[in-house]
Amino acid sequence: MKLARLSDGTRSFWALQGAAGKTVCEIAGSIRDWAPAVTRGGGEAALPLVGEARPLGGLTFLAPVERGNRVVVAGANYRKHLAEFGVGETSQPIAFLKSYGALIGAHDPIRYPPLTEKLDHEVELVAVIGIADIDLDNPFDAILGYTVGNDISARDLQRSGPVGIGMDLFAGKSQDKSTPMGPWVVTRDEFPAGQPAFRLHLTVNGETRQDANTDQMTWDVGELIKFVQQRSSFEPGDVMFTGSPDGVGDSTGRYLFSGDRIITTVEGVGTLDNTVA
Repeated sequence: MKLARLSDGTRSFWALQGAAGKTVCEIAGSIRDWAPAVTRGGGEAALPLVGEARPLGGLTFLAPVERGNRVVVAGANYRKHLAEFGVGETSQPIAFLKSYGALIGAHDPIRYPPLTEKLDHEVELVAVIGIADIDLDNPFDAILGYTVGNDISARDLQRSGPVGIGMDLFAGKSQDKSTPMGPWVVTRDEFPAGQPAFRLHLTVNGETRQDANTDQMTWDVGELIKFVQQRSSFEPGDVMFTGSPDGVGDSTGRYLFSGDRIITTVEGVGTLDNTVA
């Protein structure tokens, strides 16, 4: 199944993609209400669908996260990405929170933060959590589905922390209206069990900048979920970015500028199409 959070201009709602891909049917309630049953294998029958199917045209994709849910970012999870920064492998995953206000939809303009001169791109697979009672021995069972994220980063702000304190990840990663997500959440049952092997691909103005696969992660998605859960419990509807591969602008000096068009794809999951405003 493909699920999306949409707006008709007056309100937001969750919806199920129709069979032809051109219609959607509204899902009643919050993701917290129906995600656990779907995650546990209930399928479409677990969705409280309301009304008739309606055309997808004219609706706007929103980031598939409700206000109040957490946006967790796992970083430093691809060896080549660490190498391009001249950093050795870490002994455990790294995770932090991103502000909800940073999120935008799959086709929205990316706001260029006024405090940065080094805006960067990061294609990432995003896991959507569907249950609260996570079994640490079977963390993949907690995943409702997967979506696409572009963890836009202000690199100069990220490194602006005082000497001896470290990186300022809040400033670098939580700039308002800068992080595209979506368009669809593709449910876990659409894929083989365990660690996904999805191609990650990102272009800027048609030129490939990042091209890798999620099977190159240092820690797989299940290990990341376990790491975070042991420190701060997930709730249904929380999302987790799972790290970006090599090819970011900070390693080449090729940053983003106003007018740049960024196409961000996770094969089999979806594509973001955003322009830097």
